[in-house]
Formats: sequence, C-alpha cells, structure tokens
Amino acid sequence: MEIYETESEIAKRKSWLLSLVVIVLVTLGVLVVLQGAALAIIPSLFNITLEDIVGLMSGDYDVPNGRMAMFLVQGIGSGIGFWLAAWIISQRIDKANLRWDIQFSRFNLKGGAVVIVLTVGAMLFNAFLVYFNNQLVLPEFMSGTETWMKEMEQQLMELTKFLTDFQTIPELLMGILVIGVLAGIGEEMFFRGVIQPKMHYYTGSAHLGIWITAIVFSAIHVQFYGFLPRVFLGAVFGYLYVYSGSLVYPILAHIFNNSFTVIMVYLANQGIIDFDLESTDQVSYPVAFFGLLVLLAGIFYFKKMNVTRDAELD
Repeated sequence: MEIYETESEIAKRKSWLLSLVVIVLVTLGVLVVLQGAALAIIPSLFNITLEDIVGLMSGDYDVPNGRMAMFLVQGIGSGIGFWLAAWIISQRIDKANLRWDIQFSRFNLKGGAVVIVLTVGAMLFNAFLVYFNNQLVLPEFMSGTETWMKEMEQQLMELTKFLTDFQTIPELLMGILVIGVLAGIGEEMFFRGVIQPKMHYYTGSAHLGIWITAIVFSAIHVQFYGFLPRVFLGAVFGYLYVYSGSLVYPILAHIFNNSFTVIMVYLANQGIIDFDLESTDQVSYPVAFFGLLVLLAGIFYFKKMNVTRDAELD
C-alpha cells in the first residue's frame, strides 16, 4: 500500500478537482521556472550563444556542446523539476508524510534483485507493445491528426537520437545520470509518490489509481506511438509500490529500465552490439512471451514475499 499520510483539507476526497488543478499549476510553474533557469546559465557554462540556444530548441543540433547543454535542461527542468514539484505538493500543500523511515525499512536486496529480474521481463514484453502500438492506424477522418502525431513522433525521435548519440564515456555517464537516475527518481516521486496515492484515495480503488496514473505518466511524454508501452511500464512501477509500500522499488526499476537502454544505445554506437532505437517494424514473439512469463512470475513472487513480510511484522 502507498504511504501518503495527510489530513489537509485540499487533499480530501471532496476537494479532488481543486487538488488536481493545483497540482497542474504547481508542476507547470516549477518546470517552466527550472527550465528557464537552466537555459539562462547555458551560455556561461557551455559558451553557447542565445542564437545557438534558439537553434537547439528548434531542432538544429549542430551546435558545439549542444548535447551537454540539452542534458542540463533535461536534468534540471524535468528530473529535478518533477522531484521539486512532488516535494512542494506533498510537503507544502497537502502537508503529507511519506514516512521514508518505513519506506526504506521495507526495502531489501532480495526484493531489489526480484525487481531487476521482473523489469527485464517487462522490457522484453514491452518490445511487443512497441511493435503493436506502432501498427495502429487511425480512421480516415482522423488522417490529419495521424499526420500531426507522426510528425511530432519524428521530432521527438530526432531529439532522442541526438541526446543518446554518445561518443565518449563522460557523455554516457551524463546520459545515465539525467535519463536514468534523475528521471527515475523525479518521475517516480511525482507520479507514484504523489499522484498515484491521491488517485487511489479519490477513486477508492488501488487498481484505478495505478492505471490512471500510468496513463497520465505516458501522456505527458507526448509520444503517441510509444503510449501503450509507457502506460504498461507505469503500471508495473505502480504495482511495485502498492505491493511493497516502498517507493524505493519502483525508483530502482525505473532507473534500471532507463539506464539499461542508455547503455545499449552506447554499445550500439560503438559497434559492439546490434541495437536500433528506432526499430519498431519487427518483434520476436517467443522472446516477448518469455518476458511476459518472467514479469508475471516476478510480480507474483514479489507480492507473496511482501505479504509474508507483513505477516511476520504482525
């Protein structure tokens, strides 16, 4: 069960709409301010002109130190931004206590190992969802929307390719820090730490809380052809929190998922392995099925392990 202890009026069920409006406003405000601050210090840190910054923001990636500058914006504006928004909402608005003493006490290395294994299974099965999502075709009357979605997807893929075109170890480490660690901690603190327990409370259902949060988590990435895979991963992270009562597990899973992908991209760039980040036109069904079995077995064992732990504590 998630931990989100609060008696604040704005966090009560009757104030759910006001609470959600405040969350949106606070989060947008924090992200805008931090991204603006990151952009403001880029010129002095990386010797990049204002014109170059505008070019970077519009897709011109032929800028010296451009990748490191974009990592700064991503790291401060997104990873740290979501963490700060979660802190403001939980501590200053909802006056909530996440009881980190309990959350850390519920984490153990055995559980961490199980989470790593089931996350690998989720990643293998997710390849099928990526393939399936990419095959979806909208009705003819929505062809304009579909064209716009594909153009947006292409722009985001170009940005992703630029950010992950690691050529040196320092760039790889920066990628792991920003895409893996900061994003993993910040997004889990915000979505699983704050949004999910609130959705659970407002709907009265842990399952609804998990899936609504996973949908919102996927939607804010604005990657339409990666929507289903990200919803799926968000739900996996959500169940890890509900079954364990510790945010440490979904944070670990999120960091591992992102960091492993970053390392795979780097190894592909070095010609060590064959891995194509853009490949969505084929899938190995046996591998995907095996991944699903590993995930389900891992989730079942993880849940049973934590139920046993709770029984021992009682």
